[in-house]
Amino acid sequence: MQSEDLVPTSKRPRQPVVAVTGAASGLGRELLAKLAHSADFRRVVAIDEQRGDVQDVTWRVIDVRDPLLANRISDIDVLVHLAGDYAVDSDPAERRAYNLRAAQTVLTASAAARVRRVVLVTSAMVYGAAPDNPVPLPEDSAVAAEPDTGVVGDYLEIEALVRRALRSNTGLEVTVLRPAAVVGPGVDTVITRHFESPRLLAVKGCNPRWQFCHVEDLVSALELAARGLVTGVVAVGSDGWLEQEQVEELSGIRRLDLPAGLTFGTAQRLHRLGITPAPATDLHYVVYPWVVDCVALREAGWKPAWTNEAALEQLLELRENRTTVVGRRLPVKEATLTAAGATVAVIGTAAIVRQVRKKRRL
Repeated sequence: MQSEDLVPTSKRPRQPVVAVTGAASGLGRELLAKLAHSADFRRVVAIDEQRGDVQDVTWRVIDVRDPLLANRISDIDVLVHLAGDYAVDSDPAERRAYNLRAAQTVLTASAAARVRRVVLVTSAMVYGAAPDNPVPLPEDSAVAAEPDTGVVGDYLEIEALVRRALRSNTGLEVTVLRPAAVVGPGVDTVITRHFESPRLLAVKGCNPRWQFCHVEDLVSALELAARGLVTGVVAVGSDGWLEQEQVEELSGIRRLDLPAGLTFGTAQRLHRLGITPAPATDLHYVVYPWVVDCVALREAGWKPAWTNEAALEQLLELRENRTTVVGRRLPVKEATLTAAGATVAVIGTAAIVRQVRKKRRL
């Protein structure tokens, strides 16, 4: 009898093939560069409308909204979907149409191609920001954000698509990462613009708590999700949080306290006039807490490399002397001519109104 008949042999599990959408730029490129040198995947496939600059991966040029995507991912085991438009200044209708069509096509194509696992990113914003939120919010907290025309509304719709896909395709595994306020090079959101303002807007009687998620930590969490070490709904962020007083001390920016009714009512009117890029509900996320507890990642052995203090410090360094009032960036000349503090906000807003009226008359 031969020795191999006496001792059963076990084959090493086949390493999966992973694909990343939106791979040519932004978060997709950052993850792709990390996965390209990972020993946990047999092959790395990059999917985008144009070829990027990351080497040692297989590039497949296709629009993720194309129904033919299923044919291009027939050999994929894990797909990380990061293609999307979340720019603050994008046209809301066009942005939502793109994001929902992209997510829907990816989920449908993945089910048809028998992709084992899909990973995508929304935001901890879907929990909603409210004065009575527990700090921190458990990962299994209810989705309580208000549907709106902003980016948060996009995230809510995408998560609804995920729930429908899971009901329709029992063999499909979907992991949703919900990061805290993302910061890092190239990140431009309502939250990062808040720190470009002359004053930190605050609602009287309520203190926000601040939690950040650096892009590098989000990338490392995405890698764990791609490997299947975390599944389901996964919160991502730095440990703990910063109190408003700490943020003011670290940033050197003083707060401007206003009544809630005045704050949200004015913001809503400015948004209806087209003066502010984001709906008034987005202001909830800079005045009310939405800190998350990253239990799943912690149990998987993950630790954030960035503290909230370090993330805020880099956010402040990346402002590049920009001045933002009510969510819209002002030209440098206007920003320097106006007075400091609240006066900047008032005069800056008036300047924007004059610009809008002038354009309408042309």
